Amino acid sequence: MKAKLTFAGGTGGPTGANFLFETSDKKILIDCGLTQGDESAEDLNREMFPFDPGAIDILFVTHAHIDHIGRIPFLIKNGFRGKIYSTPPTRDLAEPMLDDTLSLMIHEERKKGTEPLYDAVDIRQALSLWTGIEYRKEIPVSDDLSVVFHDAGHVLGSAMIEVRYGKKKMLFTGDLGNSPSSILRDTEYVPDIDYVLMESVYGDREHEHRDERRDLLEDVVKESVKKKGVLLIPVFSLERTQDILFEINELVESGKIPAVPVFLDSPLGIKITEIYKKNKKYFNASAQAIIQGGDDIFQFPKLHFTADVEDSKAIRGVHPPKIILAGSGMSNGGRILHHEKEYLSDPKTTLLFVGYQAVGTPGRLLENGEKTVRIMGEEIKVRAHTATIHGYSAHRDMNGLFDFVDQMSDTVQKVFVVMGEPKAATFLSQRIHDYLGLDAVVPRLGESIELEF
Repeated sequence: MKAKLTFAGGTGGPTGANFLFETSDKKILIDCGLTQGDESAEDLNREMFPFDPGAIDILFVTHAHIDHIGRIPFLIKNGFRGKIYSTPPTRDLAEPMLDDTLSLMIHEERKKGTEPLYDAVDIRQALSLWTGIEYRKEIPVSDDLSVVFHDAGHVLGSAMIEVRYGKKKMLFTGDLGNSPSSILRDTEYVPDIDYVLMESVYGDREHEHRDERRDLLEDVVKESVKKKGVLLIPVFSLERTQDILFEINELVESGKIPAVPVFLDSPLGIKITEIYKKNKKYFNASAQAIIQGGDDIFQFPKLHFTADVEDSKAIRGVHPPKIILAGSGMSNGGRILHHEKEYLSDPKTTLLFVGYQAVGTPGRLLENGEKTVRIMGEEIKVRAHTATIHGYSAHRDMNGLFDFVDQMSDTVQKVFVVMGEPKAATFLSQRIHDYLGLDAVVPRLGESIELEF
């Protein structure tokens, strides 16, 4: 038996996941995400798919980050009417994530005088086709093809997708969690895998240890409070926001940092935090024990949720020290821009990065030490101190990714390294080949490969 695998996205960079798996009678997609980063991303997102959307039978979704779901309404717009499957939390998270993305598109396209990639009708149509399936429940596709979700430990509801076809199995990792997580369960071990398609966002970099990252956060907060400054934390609304709230909650309640005003200035982050609260059964045992002990892990003294615009503007009137968490996580949109414009020129400000900053984004420029940035049409001098804590990344680092493959290396025949910058993907691929003796490759965009099953 043979199957064809096409890399319709997710190569040459860490975003835009889109992989087509074809058998003799079925076509299934794994993820359908937006390419994010520099200005060329918009052109890539507007390109037609290298397949007929109407011919796809099922779309399987690994998780709700926009680089994995952001083009699903565009798929709908161009004829897809098949089924969509993910875990239940991913289905719940997809709606606010897609609605927020459309709002941003409308805002940006209005300035350019062009039309958004899709509209609200396409989102509603996608959600009507979407069903939530629990982990480890087999989903039949045909007599000899089925799919199973396994916990990836990356964000709430994130899944690795195991495709069982004939006598062999292929694992699509989606994004692999940086386990152990403060909130989520560890990435599952999936045995007897023949082919692996895996991410490589941090394929050439290490993270701090879990204990070290909390110590680093504690030090950054203490230093900011000491100089009576503003601590700005650009955050991704999904996962990073909840992780940082959990950590600050622990530091405040243990008395390790003083209780200063903390603002979650992200309407999307607030909505997603509420979804997290409703899905506690997917948390790890430690987080569940804290909750059962009566502690709201997303609430602590002086924490303010500022969903309304007026509440957001009022943050300016609160005297430092204060902490502001706001999107977007790469400083390429959202309310964080207003705060960066206000505070980056103040040397008492600290700008703390706790997530991946894609090439070409303002966040990457600031992280690299740029001294002048353009924010909302105005040149801003950067006198603020910048800091980065990689340990809060939701992605595994180079050693975690290598270990993930190592534990299944007895059965794996081939590894496809995707979803990373070329340097990271190439480094990880070479390391897997050299140290594990496995056939590991970095595919090209649009490439198709025939696999034996």
